[in-house]
Amino acid sequence: MRQTWRWFGPDDPVCIDDMMQAGVQGVVSALHHIPTGVMWTPEDIALRQSAIGQMRDGSPSGLAWEVVESLPVSEAIKTQTGDWRNHITTWIASMRNLRNAGIRVICYNFMPVLDWTRTDLTWRRPNGARCMRFDLIDFLAFDIHILQRPGAGDDLPADLCDAAARRFGRMDKVAREQLAGNVVFGLPGAVERLSMQDVRDLLASYAPVTDAVLRRNFHDFLEQVVPVAQEIGMRLCCHPDDPPFPLLGLPRIMSTEADYAERLAAVDLPANGITLCSGSLGARHDNDLPGMMRRFGERVHFLHLRNVRRDCDTIPASFFEDEHLGGQTDMVALVDAVLAEEARRRKAGREDAVIPMRPDHGQDILDDIGRGGQPGYPAIGRLKGLAELRGIEAALSRRLDVSAART
Repeated sequence: MRQTWRWFGPDDPVCIDDMMQAGVQGVVSALHHIPTGVMWTPEDIALRQSAIGQMRDGSPSGLAWEVVESLPVSEAIKTQTGDWRNHITTWIASMRNLRNAGIRVICYNFMPVLDWTRTDLTWRRPNGARCMRFDLIDFLAFDIHILQRPGAGDDLPADLCDAAARRFGRMDKVAREQLAGNVVFGLPGAVERLSMQDVRDLLASYAPVTDAVLRRNFHDFLEQVVPVAQEIGMRLCCHPDDPPFPLLGLPRIMSTEADYAERLAAVDLPANGITLCSGSLGARHDNDLPGMMRRFGERVHFLHLRNVRRDCDTIPASFFEDEHLGGQTDMVALVDAVLAEEARRRKAGREDAVIPMRPDHGQDILDDIGRGGQPGYPAIGRLKGLAELRGIEAALSRRLDVSAART
């Protein structure tokens, strides 16, 4: 696995120097300051590459921008409204510019409205660490009583709605505002301080978009972008829904193994691939991560390795971001499946035999606490996770080497 690290740009408090000391091999980044639907120019791309290429004192870092996460897909494309055709044209132009700059992997998602959803961004663990948590009852309290979405709770068991009402009743004004802010933080444009009415308007724009419509629109998008990616040697990899179950009445079409099989078959080309995120997919008990890696391995272009712990095995369920080796996904078995796939690729002579991986998320520990970093992206917590993943890979690789030597 190629060890990469997500960087949010020059304003990220975890800087290039920190990455150097962590010993990463490549950088995952995006041009978040460019509005969705606007082309990423060669000049913008080169500026980010230059920033990645040097340390604070101006000396070369030796690092390069290797994976884009993410080139955003506009809501217009997902709903096929407004200027959606031009947005696809612009997305393809940005992809070509990235390829011309030497970048070959683009991670993206097709989640409507929500990029990710958590109810607590600094949940305290017994050892004092902080992590992100999705609490189902808190979320329902937000949906039903703060957002007051029409129809919220109608399809849920009465006991869950009653629990949400009790939870909401115990919250003071500050707690309600904090919960709303945490949920809205995962929406594109959250930095613009979206109001509850803004969120309602976004959701209303999806009223005609059923599960079947979103699938059709996604396939239309793939039919236009994947052949170009295949032609120019770009690998596209879709990130799963986070969390992988319906929220706010929106459709979810990238949550299960069956969803991925359907999307890959829609445009059956190697360029149409997967970001296998063990944390997002692991929030469902019925997703077999090592098995998915074995079955979809040839189309896995990017890996997010993190772990979550569910409160129960219902769907949906509450969960929190556990330590990389502490959650309910068997990380040893998953990395073993990744290394087996890389061995197959090397034997087949594939140029992408080594799959880029990043330690996704991490708990705030030690000096991370109070540093004010991007939620889920602390320096020390991710370094701890990376070290653990390196240890797994080293041990399993040694075993594979010994096994190969005996044959």
